[in-house]
Amino acid sequence: MRARIRLPFFQDSSKRIATAGLIESTFDLKGGDMKIAVLGTGSVGRALAGRFAELGHEVAVGTRDPAATLARGDYAAWAAERPGIALAAFADAAAGAEVVVNASSGAHSLAVLASVGEANLAGKVLLDVANEMTPSDGLPLVGANETASLGERIQRAFPSARVVKTLNTMNFEVMANPALVAGGDHTVFVSGEDAEAKRVATALLEQLGHTDVLDLGGIESARGAETALAFWLRVRMALGHNRFNFKIAR
Repeated sequence: MRARIRLPFFQDSSKRIATAGLIESTFDLKGGDMKIAVLGTGSVGRALAGRFAELGHEVAVGTRDPAATLARGDYAAWAAERPGIALAAFADAAAGAEVVVNASSGAHSLAVLASVGEANLAGKVLLDVANEMTPSDGLPLVGANETASLGERIQRAFPSARVVKTLNTMNFEVMANPALVAGGDHTVFVSGEDAEAKRVATALLEQLGHTDVLDLGGIESARGAETALAFWLRVRMALGHNRFNFKIAR
């Protein structure tokens, strides 16, 4: 099954993906919006859902308990300003989507996706933007990610999904609005087994405003992107803020 690329803002254009082997592949993007389910109602989920909706996509946010989520003041205030974004249980949000974004807490991502069910993920592009943190001290699980990244474990658990690891190396504000840092002149990474899924991911990243997308290779390369979180946290401590990102000069 090939993903339908239906993105309105790059009509009649050709985009390129830079790969780790310095090979470039081109593809054409067709018009039309996409149905995107964003799983997670925290800062990351809200930032990406809101931005995708602004870009003209049909967005649904997935949560464990919609009624409880709507009772939360932070989410209720955010949703009131974005009436076009639906809220549904995880499985219901993903069922009608073409692209699913895992913006849940990394420690709970496998359980969240299990509640979605493989049938609702089969054949779909699954963007994994989560980082797994230890629940006790908030530090990244670097040791585990060196041998089995969260992205790899998601792909193994849901083999019919087309997993692409991306966006986890930056703050949620920069994910959704890369122009906040150096006018957007910085690098975002993609890792995954499915070339067409990475093309869809790259097209969406470029819509968000990312100008430098580096394909690291297969899903095992997500280990590198995930372990980079330890370095990111040290940079944050040195700078005292989150508005920065990495640039791979080449």
